[in-house]
Amino acid sequence: MIASLHGKLEALGSDRAIINVGGIGFQVYMPTTALSTLGTIGEEVMLHTHLHLREDGATLYGFTSAEELGLFQTLISVSGLGPKLALAMLSAMDIDKLTMAMATGSADLLTEIPGIGKKMANRLILELKEKLGAGWITTPATELAQENTEVLGALTSLGYSVSEANHAVATLPPSTDLSLEEKIKLALQYFGGK
Repeated sequence: MIASLHGKLEALGSDRAIINVGGIGFQVYMPTTALSTLGTIGEEVMLHTHLHLREDGATLYGFTSAEELGLFQTLISVSGLGPKLALAMLSAMDIDKLTMAMATGSADLLTEIPGIGKKMANRLILELKEKLGAGWITTPATELAQENTEVLGALTSLGYSVSEANHAVATLPPSTDLSLEEKIKLALQYFGGK
């Protein structure tokens, strides 16, 4: 198993990089977010990798952090979710937002990712909620997100997109003394001030 690569960045593509390690060029598929921060050609880079073996070949996936690699490996443990879709998920959302969406059961947020339908989003939530809640997210963040899930649901039912609703919820004060109605009013004020 190839666990990591440390070498010179030889080439960049839209979804992959070639890393030269001791004269051998390794083609590594990566999330677009990681590719954009990888550096310039000729620089030394270090990647955490996952070697995916299939009957018709082997594919190497690379990540700039161990957390990103860990989430990728957790995602591909879900039946029906392959490495290409897991890579697309990591390209579409940062780790915190992705784990928060799964841990809090936000299927609507997950369906914004190309290739993830309602059925797959629900399967991800069902299979990964406990795993992600236990190891990936701190308890206060989980409580805060669960507390605001109802606000997100109310805003999306009023016709706002999930991303608009998330922006509005992010502006809410961290106080837990507010009722659901007060939180919804404050979130709606965010849209009034735009």
